Parts: sequence; C-alpha cells; structure tokens
Amino acid sequence: MILKGNERGHGRELANHLMRGQENEHIELHDLRGFIADDLHGAMAESEAIAKGTRCKNHLFSLSLNPPPNETVPVETFEAAIDRIEEQLGLEGQPRAVVFHEKEGRRHAHAVWSRIDGEEMKAVQLSHYKRELNGIARDLYLEQGWEMPKGFQDHRQRDPLSYSRAEYQQARRTKQDPKEIKRILQESWAGSDSRQAFETALRDRGYVLARGDRRGYVAVDWRGEIYSLSRATGAKTRDLKARLGDAKALQSTEDAKAFIAGRMTPKLKAWAQEEQAKAEKQNLAAQFQREQMVHCHRQHRDQLRQKQEDRWQAEEQRRAERTPTGLRGLWGWITGKNRLIRQKNEGEIAHAQARDRAEKQVTIRRQLEERRKLQAQIVEARKRRNAQIQALNQGVAKYMQMGGTPPVDMPDRSRPERNRARGETGRRSHDQTGRTGRTPGTDHEPS
Repeated sequence: MILKGNERGHGRELANHLMRGQENEHIELHDLRGFIADDLHGAMAESEAIAKGTRCKNHLFSLSLNPPPNETVPVETFEAAIDRIEEQLGLEGQPRAVVFHEKEGRRHAHAVWSRIDGEEMKAVQLSHYKRELNGIARDLYLEQGWEMPKGFQDHRQRDPLSYSRAEYQQARRTKQDPKEIKRILQESWAGSDSRQAFETALRDRGYVLARGDRRGYVAVDWRGEIYSLSRATGAKTRDLKARLGDAKALQSTEDAKAFIAGRMTPKLKAWAQEEQAKAEKQNLAAQFQREQMVHCHRQHRDQLRQKQEDRWQAEEQRRAERTPTGLRGLWGWITGKNRLIRQKNEGEIAHAQARDRAEKQVTIRRQLEERRKLQAQIVEARKRRNAQIQALNQGVAKYMQMGGTPPVDMPDRSRPERNRARGETGRRSHDQTGRTGRTPGTDHEPS
C-alpha cells in the first residue's frame, strides 16, 4: 500500500480534516491510545498542550495508508502495517489515533502519533522516515501479492499527472479534472519551442502566460485561476527561462486577469455559465444514486452496530451472573472455581469480539463491492462531463479571440427533440424563402 507521512502541527485542523463527513462517505475512529480524551479533537488538543512544554512545533506524525484501489483489505492487515511502521520509526508506546475512511469504493486508513515523549519532554526524532516508509510499502506489496505501482519499480515511471491536495482543491473549485489540467499544460509545453508558440498553445486552450507573485512562470485561465508552470509541466526554472525569457518581461497575474476580464463580455459569461451547467448535468443521476447508496449503507451499519451492542450487553449480563458473590464467591476463590469461570468468560469475550469484527468486515466488503460498481458509472459520467468542460474551455478561448461574442444559438445535445424541432423550423423557413429567393413580406430581389 502507498504510505505517505509527514511531521506536522495544528492538531485541530488535522482532526477537522480526518473527521469531515462531506468528503468521506464513511468515517470510523478505530483506535485511540494513550489519551485521556475519547474523541479525536480532544486527543489532538492534549497533544498540543503537552507540546507547548517543548520547542517542538511539528509535534505530530501523520500517516496515510492507501491500498490498491480494487483491494478489500481486512482490519488486521492495516493494524499489522501500522504496528510495523511504529516499531520501525521508533514510535512504540507513543499516543496514537487510527481513523478509517471510505470514499468512491476505496477504504484507507490514517494514523497519527504524538512525537512528544511525556516523561522526557522531548520529541522522538524521525530520521529518513520517507525512505523507511518506501521500504515497508514495497514489502507490503510483495507480501500481499498486490501489483506494485511502476513508480516503486522505477522512480522515472511515476505518473507525471499526479497532483497535490492543493491542486485537487483548486480543480474542484472550478469543477475540472486536475489531471486534465496538467495534461493540457504539459502538452502545450512539449509542443512548443518558443515563447510565442507556447503562448499561442495556451491561448487556444483558454490560458494566458503571466508572471507569478514570486517572479515565477504561471498560466492564468479564463476563470482567473493561477497555475504554476514549473509544477504543472515538471520543467525546471532554467528551462522555463531559456524558452520564455526573463519572467520580469511577462505581464503580472493582475494584468492577465484584467486582460481576460476585458474579453469576457456579459454574453460570453452567460454562455459559459450555461454550458458549464449543461456539463454538470452529466453526472447528476449517478450522484443521486451515490447519495442514496451511502445513506442506505450508513443505516445498515448503524443497525449492525446497535445489534452488536445489544447482544454484547446481554452476553455481559450472563457472564456477570455466572460469577458467584458473597460466601459462594469466597469459597469459589479458595477452591479455584472462580479462576475457571474467569477463564471461560475471557474465552467467550475473545470469541465475541472476533465474531463481531468478522460480521462488520463482511458488511464492509459487500458494501464496497456495491459502491465500486456504482463508481464505474460515475467515472464514465465524469469523463463525459470533463470532455464537455474542455470543449467549453476551448470555446471560451475561441470566442475571446473573436471579440467576446459567443454563438447566438448553440445546439443542446442533451435535448435531441428540441434540436430536431429547431432543425425542422429552419428547414420550413428555408422552404419559404429559398424557393422564390425572396424574403417573405418583401418585393425586392435579394442582394
């Protein structure tokens, strides 16, 4: 599984992110160890309070564990991996929280450790932890028999279209695919050999070349979003400078936005908003199905949780009644009968815990399979939407160059009946005018 870790502070923000239900369909606080609080926000507050007694700012170590997309990994595998990482990095015994997330048919885990040793009041040093995590990740792929990503086999084969969380959030604001944005910018860069050619390639796709706030090279799209060219294309600063010249000679991002605003006429803005709304309709049906499925799955898990809690309480009652009290309890302690009863109770508890965990795992596996089938439909809807968004970007770029005048009446492919009616109306109009070569209501010859 892919392991990504980092030292960080701001525990409250991390807790908000990990427990945010809008981005994740299912969230489970699986384990909380070494904290007085019984919730993640309280645990992060404790860590931050202890860290104030030291000079350590990044007092947390946050780790994400992402198995292959189509693998249903049992809890025990995640727990074993977390324990191995903990031992390898020297975090054994440190306060720890484990959270499970499910989204789009995938289940992954997050683990967070406090780096502060409460007795010595100093932070645990994590030397070369990225290298350690990469080694453990390779071992997990081999042990589990999963197909290893090409980037693990050779770092030169890593996905050039991979994106950061900030890039994902930016694309989400504009309802675009972050990989598609990178692909367009990379193709524009690879297909040009001069600044003029690059600017033309960008302009044809709805982008304007500009100078960033830190004198870097950026592209500004017609929505006003700014993209770092070094990050998007993978080109080094010296290569960008060699082809594009000194960044000081480029217009600023504010000038680029003003230039775009001057071309985005009210008619063009209205047309772009209409086309964007049409594109969004592509995945509304699948999105509705997703919301209904998630709601149903959550209800079923709540019912299972309640059923297991009720059963556990009944079993606890029976185990408590089995243990003698008073003089019988004293006699049982003397004769050793109480010890046998305690052993029997402990065995039943272990069996009940394993039973409940297995029931839960079966439910999760079944729901993940259902969710993955629906996700395939959602992916297809997203592809159609992304294709429409890219067509919109190119259309806006085209009409900006034409003076900001969009087409008067664009065919709506989502409503073929309406288009056919328009076509028939056009043909009738042509029949009325084309046969005589005159416009109805006039007597003069057409010019």
